[in-house]
Amino acid sequence: MDRNTFTGLFLILIILVGSTFLMQPSEEDIKREKAKQSQDSIARVNKDKNPVIVKDTAKTAVLPPVDSTLIKSGPFGAAQSGSDEPIILENESIKVKISPKGGRIASVELKNYKTYSQLPLIMFEGEGNKFGLVFGSAGKNINTNDLYFQAQGASVNVAKTDSASVSMRLNYAEGKYIDYIYSLKGTGYNVGLTIATKGMQDVVAPTQKHITLNWESVLKQKEKDLASEQRYSSAYFKQGDESVDYLSLSESETKELTEGKIKWFSFKQHYFSNVLIAKNSFDKGELTVNTSPDSSTVKSFAANMQIPFERQEITSYPMTFYFGPNQLNILEKQGFEIEKQIDLGYWPLKYINRWIVLPVFNFLEGFGWGYGLIILVLTVLLKMVLLPLTYKSYLSMAKMRVLKPEMDEIKGKVGDDNPTLLQQEYLKLYKKAGVNPLGGCLPMLLQLPIIMAFFFFFPNLFELRQRSFLWMEDLSTFDAFFQLGFNMPFLGNHISLMCILMTISTLIYTYFNNQVSGATGQMKYIGYITPIIFFGVLNSYPSGLNYYYFLANMMTFAQQYIIRMFVDDNKIHAQIQEHKKKPQSEKKKSGFQQRMEDYMRQQQQAKSQPASSAKKKLK
Repeated sequence: MDRNTFTGLFLILIILVGSTFLMQPSEEDIKREKAKQSQDSIARVNKDKNPVIVKDTAKTAVLPPVDSTLIKSGPFGAAQSGSDEPIILENESIKVKISPKGGRIASVELKNYKTYSQLPLIMFEGEGNKFGLVFGSAGKNINTNDLYFQAQGASVNVAKTDSASVSMRLNYAEGKYIDYIYSLKGTGYNVGLTIATKGMQDVVAPTQKHITLNWESVLKQKEKDLASEQRYSSAYFKQGDESVDYLSLSESETKELTEGKIKWFSFKQHYFSNVLIAKNSFDKGELTVNTSPDSSTVKSFAANMQIPFERQEITSYPMTFYFGPNQLNILEKQGFEIEKQIDLGYWPLKYINRWIVLPVFNFLEGFGWGYGLIILVLTVLLKMVLLPLTYKSYLSMAKMRVLKPEMDEIKGKVGDDNPTLLQQEYLKLYKKAGVNPLGGCLPMLLQLPIIMAFFFFFPNLFELRQRSFLWMEDLSTFDAFFQLGFNMPFLGNHISLMCILMTISTLIYTYFNNQVSGATGQMKYIGYITPIIFFGVLNSYPSGLNYYYFLANMMTFAQQYIIRMFVDDNKIHAQIQEHKKKPQSEKKKSGFQQRMEDYMRQQQQAKSQPASSAKKKLK
């Protein structure tokens, strides 16, 4: 580089540096520019408050105000915030709070019922409960539960009117929205819901043929015994023409429902249910029930149901909620076999409960008596109907008792070494005496279904809930007469006085029954062990159930005591001796005796064949 080139570059550098220094803005210029930028930003954010006037050579147009929340990105951006003030619908039975967030039912109070601690009975509430439509739009997943609806009505009390309704609207754009239209009649536990859409055919992702209805609920404890409440709580549903089905009662479970259209599903607690009935059915769905370690939570539920989405300008999906008690006559009015949520037992127990026990119970309830008296009268009536079976059973056991000395004599001759021969000799004696050894058992077996039917009837009978009798404050749960202060295996932390009385009455009945039948040996002691086992099982069952078993035992004991006054062992012995004198041709052989004789003959032949074979080999 020569001297002239170097001098030229140096002068250019001086000019650039000098111009940069001389032309930089002053402190005042910088402050003015920052203030101007800040005002422009505020103007852009608050342009809804200050309509923008656009001028050109042709005309001047005034743009309408725009909500500032529209600056939020994505579809339904304007609905990402809003008011949390609930809308209230109520009648004489229920109080429904509808939240603008999600436009959903946030809580339901049953006004005529209380929890076990006498607090207002809230079916569900809190953030753990969700309800919304889930679909894709503009490449994003939309859940309306997270968006804010605008109420189209005010709080309404319809206790003295025929009906009322309120609409919650989720706006997407002008003429494009989703409506939840709720309706409530002046009486009852039903809340109507119609989901209506307008102009959404181009908003929902074009690949979607269904919109998912998501409902989640966490159900809190309402009854005294949480374990019992969990035992009878689960998700129920009716699918197609199938019978009502349900998920596991004891474990967490998720079930895919794809076999047929779903008419309704339910989040069922022990004595109350949250049911959603779809007028046009759901195409398919998924139900989930989860057990919870939370000491105040019964179970949590979730449902994802598929609603067919027709790409029309206006669509409508009518539904009905039922928030109410699991009372058979009320559930029957809902239709669709919803009453089958109430577990009345397996076949044939459910038919005994449904068509015999319950009609008698309802008939007695019509007299306005207390439920303790109703159970007493119900037990008396059933024992009167079963009296012929009780008499026949007692008479058969009395005959066996009279025959016992002769049976002991046979056993002394034959010994215990050959049980087959011993049984053959016994059968000969039964045949000569005209006695059926199962005559005492068969009448008892015929009564067993009724005894078992009550095991399902009382724990699921809503009418007993919070009804008191004597010291029992609530016939639908255990009476914790003795509080232990600690947990014991099988018993828990309490002892039920009515369960103790039931156990004592069973032991008395067993003792008396052994005297009648003449039972000895192991059979005698098994009868005493069984009531002790049942004490551990029934200690936490409803006091109404134990009260019934106590009454049934005492009445059976009284019946047998009265029968004993009219049954003479000497007369029975004389009748047996008379029967022995009859010719063999006149004696009618029972089917049981014939089968036993055939069986014994086969056993005897089987034993004789190996002996014969052994003799041949020795020869």
